[in-house]
Amino acid sequence: MVMLLRRMFWIALLLIAAVAGWFVYESSWDAGLFRAEPGRVCANLSAQQAADWLREHPEAQVLDVRSAQEFSGGALPGAVNVSMGSADFDHRVSALDRQRPVLVYCAGGYRSRKAVGKLKQLGFENIQHLHRGYLSWKQVAQP
Repeated sequence: MVMLLRRMFWIALLLIAAVAGWFVYESSWDAGLFRAEPGRVCANLSAQQAADWLREHPEAQVLDVRSAQEFSGGALPGAVNVSMGSADFDHRVSALDRQRPVLVYCAGGYRSRKAVGKLKQLGFENIQHLHRGYLSWKQVAQP
C-alpha cells in the first residue's frame, strides 16, 4: 500500500510539473508572438473579449484552422475553415484580405498560435487570436 501511494505521489508530481512547464512555455511564446509591431495589431483575446471584438468589428474575417472534421462539429459564426495541417495553408490564407481584421482560432490554441505566426509573415495587419480556442468559446456559451 505504501509503495502504491509513493507511485501515485510521483505520478501526480510529474503531471503537475508537465502542466506548469506548458504554462511557462506558453507564456514565453505569447510574449514574442503577440508583441506589438509598428502599424500592426496582434492580440490574444479571451472568449468574452473575442465575442465583444466581433460585435465591434462586423467586417472581420474569422479563420478556423482546425480540421474539416472538427469544423463540421461546430464553429464560430461566419468562420472560414483552412486547416493548419493542409499543405496549401499559405496559399489558401493568402486569398483573405490582409487589410481587414482577422480572428483566428483552433480547438485549444496551439495550432492557431502557429497560424498567427504565418499570418504575420504573410503581412496581415490586424490579427486577433482566440485564447484557448473553440473550447473556451463553447464554455462561455457564445451563440
